Amino acid sequence: MSDLNAFRQEIRTWLEQNCPESMRTPATPEDQVWGGRNIQFPCEDAKLWFDRCVEKGYCVPDWPLEYGGAGFDRKQTAIFKKEMARLGCRPPQVNLGIWMAGPAILEFGTEEQKREHLPKIARGEIRWCQGYSEPGAGSDLANVQTKAESDGDDYIVNGTKIWTSYADHSDWIYCLTRTDKDAKKQEGISFLLFDMASAGVEAKPIELITGETHFCQTFFDNVRVPKANRLGEENKGWTVAKRVLEFERNMMADLEATIAADPIVLSQLAKQHLGEDPQGRIADPILRQAIARNEINKRALDLAMPRMGAEFAEGVGDPSLGMILKYAGTEEEKLKYELALKITGAQGLGWAGEGFSEADIKLTRDWLGVKTHSIAGGTSEVQLNIIAKRVLGLPDQ
Repeated sequence: MSDLNAFRQEIRTWLEQNCPESMRTPATPEDQVWGGRNIQFPCEDAKLWFDRCVEKGYCVPDWPLEYGGAGFDRKQTAIFKKEMARLGCRPPQVNLGIWMAGPAILEFGTEEQKREHLPKIARGEIRWCQGYSEPGAGSDLANVQTKAESDGDDYIVNGTKIWTSYADHSDWIYCLTRTDKDAKKQEGISFLLFDMASAGVEAKPIELITGETHFCQTFFDNVRVPKANRLGEENKGWTVAKRVLEFERNMMADLEATIAADPIVLSQLAKQHLGEDPQGRIADPILRQAIARNEINKRALDLAMPRMGAEFAEGVGDPSLGMILKYAGTEEEKLKYELALKITGAQGLGWAGEGFSEADIKLTRDWLGVKTHSIAGGTSEVQLNIIAKRVLGLPDQ
């Protein structure tokens, strides 16, 4: 225990001396530093913080030293994250390589694959995207039809993926492909890694109802991928894919802690639009109760997240907990915005033109955008089915 106390003090001192003051506030999406070949920094302090963390291996503190990490064990990693949170330090970079591709390569990759890819992720040199969903394989992910046909030492990949987040800005993709069309759905899938700059790859942004374009449809036309880039065994990619989905759900359950706090406070919004009763409470008693319930549930989730992290640090964490918290968190966030629209009434329907403030228009777009959270990482409906079967042990019928 004394060693851990000394370690905590060492980390605390380093963070206090090396994290710039401006990097001790929650980051807005615009302030986040995405790693990659075309990495950009919103300010000099962001680059300074990034460079210092890369030098120490703190972008991926729990990865081994030889792969660009800091070599921390579970308890040390938990202490590091707590000290980061205590000081309010921003993540030095965000990257699907850190959250999903990297952990999968660590678990399933060959030594050559680890040495090729992991240091580049740790140093923020490569940005990754995820090639999972297809027009006919969303909730039924095992129905992927993108083909990878053997051709000597390579695969020839043809097909399309959809809802590929930031594919047009990414350098590499981890991709589910079908390598045995005659096998059962889950048994004919292989997990490939390849460069988005490869000939035959094209990413087309999709304009969402919010006006944003961070999703893409990605097309593969005779893309040549070395078999050395396959992660895991041929036709056994479903095992890797499921593990990556666990990483994704845990990431989504914890992601809110890394970005700026939501400016919407329902109780304040309600008093502004609905007024107060003589006791100073929200005037509408039904909405008052609904707002209180939502805020209590959100607070419970905020308390559950550190507990989950502590359990994983002790090596006793249940992988199902991340799935449960992901479901609960996204559903409560959707409910929050539904309540916000009820509170603001017609002002919550703003899109453009006179009569709507910037806050009104932002609320409408955020209400639409937050619905994607219950789709990404597995729809809420699918999560409930999995929880029912695997956690609660309920029968299929």
